[in-house]
Amino acid sequence: MKKLFIEKITLGITVVSMVAILTGCGSHKEEWAYSHDPDEPVISLSENGKCTYKGNEYTFDKDDSFITLTDDNGNTIKMRYQMDGDKMTLYEESTYELCSEDTGTIVGVWKQDNGWSYQFTANGEFAEENIFHGHYSVDESRNCIKLMYDDPIEDAYLYYALNDSGDELTVAYPWPMVRVK
Repeated sequence: MKKLFIEKITLGITVVSMVAILTGCGSHKEEWAYSHDPDEPVISLSENGKCTYKGNEYTFDKDDSFITLTDDNGNTIKMRYQMDGDKMTLYEESTYELCSEDTGTIVGVWKQDNGWSYQFTANGEFAEENIFHGHYSVDESRNCIKLMYDDPIEDAYLYYALNDSGDELTVAYPWPMVRVK
């Protein structure tokens, strides 16, 4: 009788353990989507250090300012982020090539192969995709550009870096994110 009781207990523990393993018990996942497409996850961060970002698998580290993704080959993507309650702003990087005369600053016309562009003038005006216009200011100590749109659009803060030759501009653009429910 005692042996049958122990076998039932052992079987019960085994079943519960297998269910926990298969269902990921204790594995919390944060899923975030662009606010303009709130049902489609862009980034998913799991408690176990695994991450899916735009359909690709990574491991990740996260501190108060950056999420660092690492792929199987050791390549990393470091993304700035900011939290505001249940909302996150994720800064995704894009690189633009200078298509005008080199000024040694961000002043000029910058384009990507996909047609996206920025134009920054010496008198503090900008055009984004030649659709959105306004004024800008640069905080060189923080490598930050503040875009102040003419349209009723909230000001945007971009982080930037120029390469050593001054012909590539990397912009970390702020994307408002919401939790996927």
